[in-house]
Amino acid sequence: MAEPTPDAWRRVDAYLTETLVGHDPDLDKAVAEQHAAGLPAIEVAPVSGKLLHLLARISGARRVLEIGTLGAYSTIWMARGIPEGGVVVTIEAEPAIAAIARANIDRAGVGDKVEIRVGRGEDVLPTLEAPILAGDVPRFDLVFIDADKESNTIYLDWAARLGHPGTVVVVDNIGRGGEVANPATTASHVIGTQRGLEMLGRDPRFDATALQTLDLKGWDGVAIALVTDAAAMPSAD
Repeated sequence: MAEPTPDAWRRVDAYLTETLVGHDPDLDKAVAEQHAAGLPAIEVAPVSGKLLHLLARISGARRVLEIGTLGAYSTIWMARGIPEGGVVVTIEAEPAIAAIARANIDRAGVGDKVEIRVGRGEDVLPTLEAPILAGDVPRFDLVFIDADKESNTIYLDWAARLGHPGTVVVVDNIGRGGEVANPATTASHVIGTQRGLEMLGRDPRFDATALQTLDLKGWDGVAIALVTDAAAMPSAD
């Protein structure tokens, strides 16, 4: 059996991408525009983008919340997985990055399905609660968390508060190149990831698992959870 060296897992990732995902000019352009603007190449891998798309379809999601837009690569994938009349509300901290994302979203033909809220997640998320509690809009069916890892516990709390029993919650970058299992780490982003995973394990509002991943982005992982405890959330009824 071959060892999972970087060359080996990138070869497998390329095979899976070619076989199951393929290439899309709008998605490729979104990544190219992101890189041309000097933004970091930290968008999800194509196989992970397709996973988000399928999770949106499998869950029957009509309202999706994304925390961390960047160039909107993952946003476009999820917007394509929801029906007409559905919406992806995506939060981006930087106005200049939000403008790049908006151009990518519109070019991909899903502009009518995406709302970009500009600001830090911890500031924007509370503004999404009042319309839900007032019964003006439904709760979110799918939440994708891919922003600063130090705030993962804050984002998870809001995912439960803004979701409903059965809401799917996805947390990206949970492997951290193996550092997530290091109890002596001093890296704040790894500590934030650990605290988020520990919250998923102990908080009765969630039922969760996590998988290590080896793909175009290297050694990392993803956590997938369901919101389970309706009694722990404010009710709009």
